[in-house]
Amino acid sequence: MQEYKSKEELIAEIKKTADAFIMEFDSIEEADKDKILEGVDRSPAQMIAYQLGWMNLLMGWDRDELAGKEVVTPAAGYKWNRLGGLYESFYRQYEDCTLCGLRGLYRDCVAALIQWLELFSEEDLFGQEIRTWASSTPSKWPIWKWVHINTVAPFKTFRSKVRKWKKLL
Repeated sequence: MQEYKSKEELIAEIKKTADAFIMEFDSIEEADKDKILEGVDRSPAQMIAYQLGWMNLLMGWDRDELAGKEVVTPAAGYKWNRLGGLYESFYRQYEDCTLCGLRGLYRDCVAALIQWLELFSEEDLFGQEIRTWASSTPSKWPIWKWVHINTVAPFKTFRSKVRKWKKLL
């Protein structure tokens, strides 16, 4: 897994990969946003909804913990070993959005995520057991790792899925 030396390095990588991912959708027609093609497991709209879902979960876990609420990961009613239903909930949440609307929501969400990250000190972002939600799994990942695995990593892998989807269209 990619490592980061600082908060600024993590944020720069998020910006770079987030922009590269969403630009892949510039050439996709609105009429094609819900097409699932053989060899690619999600439609363009689902790919963006997936990203929105995870970014909002991350920030929501932290917001809930800071508000003194019980944080349920990954989300109420879902288990880590059965995430398909959670993904389906992301798709349903955004199914009425246009591709243009999804792209706008995505850009807004990335901006909110970066603002949220700016609030962390280096120690809080890279330290162990800073937040209960981040320490809730046996791996006890620091916050940066949760952020990376739910932003930079899928931004890169989904970018290749979008490219494959466009070739198959």
